[in-house]
Amino acid sequence: MDNSASENFPSRTGPFPQEAGILEFLKICDAFYPPDAVDASIKQQRAWYDALCARFDRPLPAGLTFQDEMLFVPIRRYRPANIRTQTMLLYLHGGGFVVGSLQSHHAICAEIADFSGTELMCVDYRLAPEHVWPAQSDDCFAVLKQLLGASRKIVLIGDSAGGNLAAGLALRSRDEGLSGVIGQVLIYPGLGGDLVSGSYQDMAHAPGLTTADVAYYRAILRAPEDEPVAHPLLAADFSGLPPAYVTVAHFDPLRDDGRLYAERLRAAGVAVTFREEPQMVHAWLRARHMSAGAGEGFAALCEAVSRLAGSRP
Repeated sequence: MDNSASENFPSRTGPFPQEAGILEFLKICDAFYPPDAVDASIKQQRAWYDALCARFDRPLPAGLTFQDEMLFVPIRRYRPANIRTQTMLLYLHGGGFVVGSLQSHHAICAEIADFSGTELMCVDYRLAPEHVWPAQSDDCFAVLKQLLGASRKIVLIGDSAGGNLAAGLALRSRDEGLSGVIGQVLIYPGLGGDLVSGSYQDMAHAPGLTTADVAYYRAILRAPEDEPVAHPLLAADFSGLPPAYVTVAHFDPLRDDGRLYAERLRAAGVAVTFREEPQMVHAWLRARHMSAGAGEGFAALCEAVSRLAGSRP
């Protein structure tokens, strides 16, 4: 592949996409969140990330409202103007378990809720290193159990670290005999791959996220290496899990985690749709309004959410 585009990113090495929109997105990201961000203090990482998220903020869809509440932990509830189903979407944000908040994914959550005509709740789970595993999973699972106890049907959605949490919650709810989780939507999830083969090797120096970054986030989380809720690819049994939509970026060391997870779900008889975005990098959700490929991927994602939630007109 022609990697000439990487000349515009002297601090980056490795394979690069060619789409103009995603290259512009990467330039903006580098200006706010440097490639070596994980070497900085946690406080600095969070400040950079908050500034980056603010740069890509968007006006909310007309008629959509939101409200902050406490449900074991802080949550934000989104209600689109036209609600077409009683199912609720439970969104778990990305950020390597270290950065991210209700505000970091505010516009993304609002647009998914509006497109699908479905109420959405985003969870402000505790972050590492102040709170190590299983605090993040426990926070999200407490919220999920409360919603299921109120007889809500739930579609789990998560990007990156949030995708890991969503897959882990699907396992926990199945293993505890809880009913009501009717779908899982995983967006470039990290699911516990081996870090030394496949996309972890081929895309080790990809823009946006490197394999070294993934190793850093795993180390700071301190989850047991043999725990399938923390590393869902280690699950011994994939049967009985909810139908899934899994989308990954080609230029991402996490790519094969999503692919392998989809394959194992399918082999266990679980309905799954897998989509690889050929020109995308990790975190492409933020590029949905400036990249044609990201826009198409986001539209496909929202259609999948609508199908799983039963809200398609």
